[in-house]
Amino acid sequence: MEALNQFLPLFLIIVVGYFFMIRPQMKRQKEEKKFASALAKGDKVITKSGMHGKVVELNEKDQSCVIETMAGKIKFDVSAISMEMSKKLQAHAK
Repeated sequence: MEALNQFLPLFLIIVVGYFFMIRPQMKRQKEEKKFASALAKGDKVITKSGMHGKVVELNEKDQSCVIETMAGKIKFDVSAISMEMSKKLQAHAK
């Protein structure tokens, strides 16, 4: 019984850490993967570095896309596109 009382605080810290840190991160990764797979030509996006543009080409092989900006066309990794900022941009456009 005494051994259980010693390990109870450690067990509680692990459980709290899982529900407040690990689980939300896993959920976010799943949402980002879903967002990346739903990208289509013509979608207006914002990269994590703040570049605004429109998707003109998607390459499934190397997970990249070409974004047309006012300066020209630039190739980005799909993971460089910000899910939050792009969703806000698309919501304002509608």
